[in-house]
Amino acid sequence: MKNLAGKTAAITGAASGIGRMLAVNLAREGCSLALADIDHGGLEQTAALVDGRVRVTTHVVDVSRRERVFAFAQDAVSLHGSVDLVINNAGVALGDLLETVPIEDFEWIMAVNFWGVVHGTMAFLPHLRLRPEGHIVNVSSINGILPNPNNGPYCASKFAVKGYTETLAQELEGTNIRVSCVHPGGIRTGIARHAKFNRGLCSLTKEGAVSLYEKELFRMDAGEAARVIIAGIKRDRRRILVGTDALVLDMLTRLFPVTALRLCSAFSRYMARKYACTGDGNTG
Repeated sequence: MKNLAGKTAAITGAASGIGRMLAVNLAREGCSLALADIDHGGLEQTAALVDGRVRVTTHVVDVSRRERVFAFAQDAVSLHGSVDLVINNAGVALGDLLETVPIEDFEWIMAVNFWGVVHGTMAFLPHLRLRPEGHIVNVSSINGILPNPNNGPYCASKFAVKGYTETLAQELEGTNIRVSCVHPGGIRTGIARHAKFNRGLCSLTKEGAVSLYEKELFRMDAGEAARVIIAGIKRDRRRILVGTDALVLDMLTRLFPVTALRLCSAFSRYMARKYACTGDGNTG
C-alpha cells in the first residue's frame, strides 16, 4: 500500500503509545482514521492530536469481546464508507511465573493480545476484500520471537499472534490483501506501568520491573516506532522489526537459537537481581 492518502485505517489500542502515534503519523499521510480503545479519555486525547484535515472517529471497544469488535468494524465502514487498512495493536502485559500465574490472568492476556487480533482480523477481512487493495497489520513483539522468564503469558500471546499472522499471509497470498506482522523491541510506552504484576523473578517488585524496563530496555520513542511501521506498510513488508534491539535479537535467534534462549534467561535474571532491591538499579 504505497499511497496512504485518501485511505481509511482502523486502529485498536489507539488511546496511547504506538497506537496513538500511528494515528498521528497516518493522518499526516492523508489517511482517515477509525480509532478504537477501551480508554475513552485517551481516545479523545489522540483525536485532538490528529491533523484536522482528515476524518477521525473514536470507538470505545474491548477487543477481547468479539461482538464489540464486529460492531466496531461495521460502524467504521458505515461512518467512513470503507476501510483499507486494519492495525490490530491493542495489547496488555502481565508479570508472573508460569508456575504461579492464575489461570484467569492467563486467559485475560490471551483474550486481549491474541483473541483481540483474531477478532479484528475476522471482523474487517470481508470489508477489505471489497477494496482495490487492503492491508492487515498485527502487532506481535520481539517476545513473539525470543521469550524471556517472568513474562511467559505475554510471550505466549505474542508467539500466537506471530503464528496466526504468518499463516494468514500465506492464505491470502495472491489476493488484494497484504498482511504484516510487527515485532517491536523496547518502545517507550506506558505498557510496563499499566501491566498486571503478580510475582517477579528473583523477588523483583512491580516498581523494580517498571524501572528496569524504562531505564534499561525501552529505548525507542513511540513516534519513531510508528514511522518504522508505516514505512513497512508502504513497502508491503510481511515482517516489520522495530528497533535495533529487535533486529539484533531476531538475528541472534536465527543463527543461535539455543544460545539466544540461554543468554536471554541469564540476562533477565541478572537484571531482575539488579533491580530487586530498590527498584532503581542501585543495590547498595
